[in-house]
Amino acid sequence: MSKPKSPRHGSMQFWPRKRAQRIYPRVRSWSEVDGTKLLGFAGYKAGMTHIKLRDNSNSTTKGQLISTAVTVIECPPLKPLSLRFYKKTNYGLKLTSEILAKNLDKELGRKIAMPKKLSEKPLPKEADEMRIVVYTQPKLIGKKKKPEIFEVALGSKDLEFGKKLLENEIKIQDVFKEGQLVDAHAVTKAKGFQGAVKRFGIKLRAKKSEKTRRAPGSLGPWNQQQHIMYRVAHAGQTGYHVRTEYNNLVLKISDNKDEINPKGGFLKYGEVKNDYILVKGSIPGPKKRLIRLTEPMRAKKKMEFAPEITSVSLKSKQ
Repeated sequence: MSKPKSPRHGSMQFWPRKRAQRIYPRVRSWSEVDGTKLLGFAGYKAGMTHIKLRDNSNSTTKGQLISTAVTVIECPPLKPLSLRFYKKTNYGLKLTSEILAKNLDKELGRKIAMPKKLSEKPLPKEADEMRIVVYTQPKLIGKKKKPEIFEVALGSKDLEFGKKLLENEIKIQDVFKEGQLVDAHAVTKAKGFQGAVKRFGIKLRAKKSEKTRRAPGSLGPWNQQQHIMYRVAHAGQTGYHVRTEYNNLVLKISDNKDEINPKGGFLKYGEVKNDYILVKGSIPGPKKRLIRLTEPMRAKKKMEFAPEITSVSLKSKQ
């Protein structure tokens, strides 16, 4: 008998289990945060390492040095594309007006049709929601040239604050701080078409069972609903799903690359060249994939300060 997979792996809470529409996730809801600030950022997953820190949580190891795994996310500055104004209707948010940024990179032409003239539309007197459209700069990490474009919500409806964001690049230090919690949105590793044992974690059947061992024992009653219910574990697409990891602790935000780059660089990624962020634990997705970080939706009690990091492992990952 094989070991059963974890309940999280085999749960039916995600349905349908289909491939993501694109390689980076869409954030469908934003938390309500007071103050004029951006509610999200994005970076590229470089890999994992382990650190030693002094525990400041209310646990049995409080005040002691402990070792913990961290995910390294490289966060080059984001560039603004436009400022959008939305109005709430019975059918959802409706775009009413938009202001374009003046200095746009030519790499945007690989993704969208570049506007020939920057025409100013009349601004609405009232807007129920204001969001900024930003794009990444993957050329700074040297992995590809085509940028990703997505929206980020603003914590307030301050027009002057939104216009100021269109003038300069946005850095990770302007959005998040050490010691806070963030939600990580990502597209998971793609595993293709897999069987029910790997996909849902069902047990192997008995040694002398008929036809197969790696299939569910019953597809349901023959005299009830007259069809196979969707709850029955079947083979199908596994991985490449949009998933959200809630309440991840930000341990460090820095631009000192010498403190994080291991000997020979991160496996299948290389060296970190820009600002980076250390997040406690693991984050969905493979190396080089874009991770979107947002203000937490289910925030727990906030820490007053980030735990003290005493050492970071720089051993070769090769």
